[in-house]
Amino acid sequence: MKLYTYPAAPNPRRLQLFMQVKGIELEVEPVDLMQGEQFSESFQAINPRCTVPVLVLDDDTVLTEVIAICQYLESVYPQKPLMGVTPLERALVSNWDHRIFLEGLMAVAEIFRNGNKNFKDKALPGAVEVAQISALVERGQKMLALFWSMLDGVLSKSDYVAGNTLTLADIDAVAVIGFAGWVHIKPPAECLHLQGWYARMQKELSLDS
Repeated sequence: MKLYTYPAAPNPRRLQLFMQVKGIELEVEPVDLMQGEQFSESFQAINPRCTVPVLVLDDDTVLTEVIAICQYLESVYPQKPLMGVTPLERALVSNWDHRIFLEGLMAVAEIFRNGNKNFKDKALPGAVEVAQISALVERGQKMLALFWSMLDGVLSKSDYVAGNTLTLADIDAVAVIGFAGWVHIKPPAECLHLQGWYARMQKELSLDS
């Protein structure tokens, strides 16, 4: 297997933390997004969507979505399960992964890509030009505020997002907080349960900050 990635970006960060917890080491080829390497002909031949991470399997099957890569690696490396063990646990983790991606990660993406002048005509990932929409910055900010409040409520009842143990749902929520830092937004101080959970995650995941 070979992993194409850019660890600083939010989606690769999700996968990096997942692999770190499980102790998975793969052959890695960096794709420098800051230098536009995702738009090179050689990389587009691997992933025409020009996104990372990408996992190329030994039979040349290409996986381009974090959730799919994690599901595959969870099956191949079942130690330290991070996506649930029972049918109900797996369903809960998938449920929360989807919500965190749509309500958290995509909220930050709307703010970042529509409010950053460096992303002019790059409001969506990929090689096709897409104009920025300034109104989406405000919508993203409102979505993110609702996300923080919702997550704080969940964590008022549980030590982890999707049950009683660390899962990919926690990792994805951590990635949202990191990505929100790119647009200079932090979870509100009044979200005490979210703040306490994140402090534990910093230690549990050995985060730098």
